[in-house]
Amino acid sequence: MKRLSRATLRTLPAGLGVPGYDPATVTAGIVHLGLGNFHRAHMARYTDRLMAVSAEARRWGIVGATLLPQDAPTIAALAEQDGLYTLVERDDGEEHATVVGSLTGLIDASTSSVALLAAIDRPEIRIVSLTVTEHGYCLDRATKTLDLAHPLIVRDLAGPEAPASAVGVLVEAYRRRRAIGGRAFTALSCDNIQHNGTVLRDAVLTLARQRDPELAAWIAAAARFPATMVDRITPVTRDADAADLEARYGVADARPVFCERFTQWVIEDDFADCRPAWEAVGAQCVADVAPYEKMKLRLLNASHLAIAGLGRLIGYTLVDEAMRDPALRCYMALLMALETAPTVPPVPGIDLAEYQATLIKRFANPAIRDTLERVNTDAPLNYLLDPIRDRLARDQSIDLLALALAAWLRRVRGSDEGGQPTEIHHPLAPLLRERAIAGGSDPRALLSIRPMFGDLVEHAAFVTTVGVHLKSLYASGASRTLEGIVGLLDGDDTPRLDLR
Repeated sequence: MKRLSRATLRTLPAGLGVPGYDPATVTAGIVHLGLGNFHRAHMARYTDRLMAVSAEARRWGIVGATLLPQDAPTIAALAEQDGLYTLVERDDGEEHATVVGSLTGLIDASTSSVALLAAIDRPEIRIVSLTVTEHGYCLDRATKTLDLAHPLIVRDLAGPEAPASAVGVLVEAYRRRRAIGGRAFTALSCDNIQHNGTVLRDAVLTLARQRDPELAAWIAAAARFPATMVDRITPVTRDADAADLEARYGVADARPVFCERFTQWVIEDDFADCRPAWEAVGAQCVADVAPYEKMKLRLLNASHLAIAGLGRLIGYTLVDEAMRDPALRCYMALLMALETAPTVPPVPGIDLAEYQATLIKRFANPAIRDTLERVNTDAPLNYLLDPIRDRLARDQSIDLLALALAAWLRRVRGSDEGGQPTEIHHPLAPLLRERAIAGGSDPRALLSIRPMFGDLVEHAAFVTTVGVHLKSLYASGASRTLEGIVGLLDGDDTPRLDLR
């Protein structure tokens, strides 16, 4: 058994891919906040592939940093492996395992940001990227703007030179660059937030104005915050997968990553300084990310959350398991075709019908073993609320979206239909559970939480539609509710809507 490290890299067993370059020759050009599985399956992999075909790209090594205490063990484990890790890309019946070498530094900033800020200070760092999930931006959930009352932001304003939040780190790093007459870096959001570049820019400028209006003006003029659309299903690594990797490939890796073969990255080509030529290895650098972003959020992310909520109530554990349920599979097809796809404008180079069919196949991929719990934990509720608002504004039906929302409201009660507990990983988890239990089949107790739902509780037709589905979920269960709102697939696999 070979322990993964630079010393053992060239002696690893056959069948395991290794970097097409010497990781020791890589120098840092990027600092990334949020070194989770998704970043290591996505941006780090694109960069690794680019390094294999371009010596110039090897100056774009990534310094990975974590801001959360629970992620500190990942930094420690990767440090023992010289930043190397194994990425296993899987389709049904086929997989490719390779060692990724694009990480050139690791920083645990969960207790102090001193080392992180020093790393960003280096003039060769031209990009600071983020994958910190929506919660990491410290936003007001209703307005999607920086919440100045958020505990981390209050702390950062009290001690701005020792920030704890991602936004605080960026503002302080920009202040330090400006103080020495350095160039502004690009802040590159890789999170599933609509208009993520604009959201990040607004949050940074809001905090900067609280500190120094002149600093905010310099950031606004000199820095760039390009939008991105990122896509690759990447589940939490299971112990069984890690053990299987060791047994089949003969390599001991403390932090392997497993993901699907499909990957997509669309980047707004607007950088403060130079950037890697990611388009050479499959990324799309475009003038406007918005159509791609909206397509993904409305079709993939909304469908993912809808299936996860209903599937978890029924008692399913895995996404592919839920997709083997004919009613759930049909429901997803109908949800996209009838309610979410009509809210998506034309996307350059994309056949939306084909994209929808591909999503169904991706969700049904048994090789990924993605859990419904992960989707329910990671997915912001706005994946459902944004298309609901769009359709309500156009006086269009929301029956299928409302069912997904009703399942979310039922799930935050804290138990599924079999009485088994469901964990609620949300900053408002205690309040959500309390309101769900108090309200029961009446959604108004939950919908009146304005930081989450805004004024939707005042829309009578919306409340009524959600209430009908929530009452059915409590009285009849998710399976019978699904049977009541969709018909089974026809023989030609064309979905038929049956709203009874």
